Amino acid sequence: MKVAVLADVHGVLPALEAVLAEPDVVAAEKIVLLGDMLAGPMPVATLDRLLLLGSRAVWVRGNADRELAASARGHGKFVPDPIFPWAARQLRPADLPVLDALPLTVALDGVRYCHATPRDDTEIALVDSPPEWWAEVLEGVAESTIVCGHTHMPFVRLADRRLVVNPGSVGMPYGARGAHWALLGDGVELRRTSYDVEEACRFLAARSGYPGIEEWADCFVRNPASDVEALRVFSGRGTSST
Repeated sequence: MKVAVLADVHGVLPALEAVLAEPDVVAAEKIVLLGDMLAGPMPVATLDRLLLLGSRAVWVRGNADRELAASARGHGKFVPDPIFPWAARQLRPADLPVLDALPLTVALDGVRYCHATPRDDTEIALVDSPPEWWAEVLEGVAESTIVCGHTHMPFVRLADRRLVVNPGSVGMPYGARGAHWALLGDGVELRRTSYDVEEACRFLAARSGYPGIEEWADCFVRNPASDVEALRVFSGRGTSST
């Protein structure tokens, strides 16, 4: 079965549309949505577009999905990012049960899908995390292939004979510009969809409504952080449970 995996869209609708237009995504039997789909400049329009995928879409909960619903209800702890509470305020009452119902993990065709790790939606697991950390976060997982997102950094690695795949981020990539995703079938392919970044920034500025959208788009769409910068932020995380 061909499965397209999209993670961390973060409400960047132009990036999502570019990936959904890819022939291999159009042809995929399933599209796994790996969490953190809405927390960004166009949360409602992004949700509506994803719901149009119908039964082809397999949803997994990300930490930002859970936190958005909590923020929209006025409780919980939230990330210190001004676009986050703004995005939560855009959600409609009918959107909250959709987010509430999302599962932590999904098993599909012998593959375990999760947002961060199979046991937690916020843990950091990196390509260079030590074997002991991978053994801890994957304890009790029966599947030999695990697909996770959360860190916005694409990789494929072995962890004690299990294959771990991170498709990277569709909307807020760390590393190269463009929308990152993965295709699973006979093997694993990490993909990057190029799209008109300048047009996307203009689209977001015209359609988002977020007061700081131009600065946000410049930072996350036009000039994404490098992998080195991201790893510097992650330094010391993804190594132990302490």
